[in-house]
Amino acid sequence: MTRECAVLLPGVCAALADPRQPGLDDTCLEKLLDWFRSLTWFDPTVELVRDNPCLTELLTSVLALQDPSPSILSFTLQLAGILASSENRFQHLQQEKLLGRLFGREGPRGGAAWEDASVRSAWVKGVHSMVHHQPALLFLCSSGGMDVVFTLQGDPSLFVASAASQLLVHVLTFSLESETSKALSTKDCDWPACAQMIVKHIQESLHSSSASQVEQSLKLLSSLFGSCFGSSYAAWTEVLWLDIAKQIESFLLEETVQAQPLLANLLLNVARSPVFCGTEGSFWALVTSALEHLTPVQAGPLAVGLLKLCKCPQDVRIQALTVLLQPMDCILRAASQPLESLPFFGLPGLLDESVSDPGTVESLLSSKTTCAGLLCQTLAHLEKLLSLKHLRVDLPCVSLLRSLMTILQFCNGFLSPTSPLGSTISRNLINCCRVQKSALDVLAALSEEKDCDTLLGGLFDVLLAYLQSPNTSPTVLKKTFQATSKWLVHLRELSCSNSQWQQTEKILEDVLVVLQKRLCSPCWEVRDSSLEFLTAMVKCLRGQEEFRQCLLSSEVLRLTENLLEDPESYVRASAVTAVGHLALITCFAPESPVTGSPYNKENIVAKLQEILSTDSEGFPRRAVISTFTKWLREGCTGPLQDTEQFVSRVIQTVERDLDWEVRLGGLELVEVFCSQTIFRLSQCPYAPVSSAVTSSTPQNELLQVFCRAKLFGFLFGSLCDCDKPVGQRACDVLVGLRGHFYPVSTLENPREVEDSPAGRGIAWLQRTLRQGSLARNFPMDGANGVDFQDPESMMLALGAIDLLELHDELNKSSDHVEESPQSLLQDILATVGTIEDNEVDCY
Repeated sequence: MTRECAVLLPGVCAALADPRQPGLDDTCLEKLLDWFRSLTWFDPTVELVRDNPCLTELLTSVLALQDPSPSILSFTLQLAGILASSENRFQHLQQEKLLGRLFGREGPRGGAAWEDASVRSAWVKGVHSMVHHQPALLFLCSSGGMDVVFTLQGDPSLFVASAASQLLVHVLTFSLESETSKALSTKDCDWPACAQMIVKHIQESLHSSSASQVEQSLKLLSSLFGSCFGSSYAAWTEVLWLDIAKQIESFLLEETVQAQPLLANLLLNVARSPVFCGTEGSFWALVTSALEHLTPVQAGPLAVGLLKLCKCPQDVRIQALTVLLQPMDCILRAASQPLESLPFFGLPGLLDESVSDPGTVESLLSSKTTCAGLLCQTLAHLEKLLSLKHLRVDLPCVSLLRSLMTILQFCNGFLSPTSPLGSTISRNLINCCRVQKSALDVLAALSEEKDCDTLLGGLFDVLLAYLQSPNTSPTVLKKTFQATSKWLVHLRELSCSNSQWQQTEKILEDVLVVLQKRLCSPCWEVRDSSLEFLTAMVKCLRGQEEFRQCLLSSEVLRLTENLLEDPESYVRASAVTAVGHLALITCFAPESPVTGSPYNKENIVAKLQEILSTDSEGFPRRAVISTFTKWLREGCTGPLQDTEQFVSRVIQTVERDLDWEVRLGGLELVEVFCSQTIFRLSQCPYAPVSSAVTSSTPQNELLQVFCRAKLFGFLFGSLCDCDKPVGQRACDVLVGLRGHFYPVSTLENPREVEDSPAGRGIAWLQRTLRQGSLARNFPMDGANGVDFQDPESMMLALGAIDLLELHDELNKSSDHVEESPQSLLQDILATVGTIEDNEVDCY
């Protein structure tokens, strides 16, 4: 603790203990507790409380109050727990007889204040902070504290109940960890007293007739096994599991038990424990039993969790996958007849056998209330599995794709099954957006898999049906576009490998026809999604000449350009991005666009610059600056002289923009331009240049290019931007430029610079930059002797101005002063005031 804080602390403690003072808000008190946590974390000695007696006086004063406010009492309980977290300070507080009055039988847990949930929560948090050494553990057991924690497990406040459960986990693990130096017995009757109490409580709760007690015990066990992954926990977690395994098994067999939904999470956390690394043992048999007896909704999370485990036995993995795929299998069997639109589907069905009763899945899918929920959960699990890089079981991707296509056809009414089950499921799923979106997500993920090529024709028929249907909602349409773009990538790779471009070309033509229609939709969300899809399609197919020809022969280019003037700003922004990508395969392509087309470089650049200058919304302007930067990165802006003029025009527009993200985008453009120009000139130091600079060195030429482009005025002005990210980025660029022009050892001497003709201006610039965002009317036109377009002056500025100091200032947190402990204590004193001040104010 600093001397300044030590001086302020007694006044703060006195104010907190004074009932006449107005209460502080909870945020301020929590910050104060955070400060004490940081102090005690690094210093376990007793000096903190011995050198600051005001802390124990605060605890004593609050305890002496007849009716302390819940917030101050809660603060006091937590503070006492934090201070007692080290054994030395614990003993000191015990000598002062404070801990028993706070956490023992004589404390607030028997009084009226206990009715407030915040006080109960603070008591639990205080005990949790305190129990990090043996004396605190013994105190908790001897003072009846364990019974209080057991009771609080069922507290009506979820926050209190959760904190109590976490405390029990901590007490059990800490009490057993402290015994690791001894040979820990494999019988829990030889465990420490605290641990025995918790285990006995768990066993009694599991055998209780009260459903709530059983639920609390299962949640506690789940948290306990979920936090014990290390090998040091292996011995006692195995003992604990053997004590409860029979009872857990009985819960699985008793189908009426309400605890069943919690069993999946418990078994999954136990499976992750190091105890069960082997593939033998009764535990995995119990897991198999759970997969059989839990409902599909309950077993789903357990199944997907098991499939993610490295050490799960293979037969259990296969069983888990079977559980996940049962609803998809039921969907295929419900279709039950060859589909005319998909003649290669083959026989229905996905699984050879089921784990649990197929009738249960059929019943859930037949019910309107459970059908969509079960399918959405199943599809979400399958999407997770498909995202894994290493799945230790093979997914039947072809059959899975068939079932997804069937679901999608059920949802849009394009499939009319003849079986009673199929008809029921179809009615349940018709126009169900939740299921459609989930199925399309899995469909997109499946595009990464192989062996689905035989279904591509039928798959695109389904996707095109969704893209064409007027009944497809905007959100489902967006998902359909995303899935279509993923499968177009798959199709491109396939056509490249086996020369099936004719099929690909037909699909592309069909997609572009639908896209033209969607770009004219009255719904702005549809227009926006269509533009995003177009951009994605250009990204993945820009190298295909056949795609380029299909695009040029369609109306897509014209319609996209028209949307630059859309009334909705989101659409205009998406149109800008799409136009920028389209330009890469039209205006900037090596091949010339169609003769006479208005879609040429000059027209597009002019339109985007107009949007950057005049659009009233920020989104389109941000999109323009991002597009310009992308063009620059890809070398689309022509030779250096043209690029210089282009960048200069953009900078002059961007520096006046009111949107800080646009200005930040302008700095990114400048950074790319600088790095590319440095590379160009360093690669060709003797390349022919204009007559004005024929005698210049590459360094001077660089400076002249940057000055002509008006980079320096923009960069130095951005250092004083009122939005910190802009200043930080500008400083990064300038530091990079200085590193190029000046080796570290050759920086300019500031005193020598002041004696040069431009020295006064540079000195003024340095003073102005130190004001940061407080600087007003930053001059860009050479006022105050600073000429930002003079190479010599800018060379001096880069070498003389302390950019690293500015960099440090800009990167300081905005609350580096306000959030200091000293400032916090001062704020508290200013908020509560003093009694004398208040009395004076009365007169």
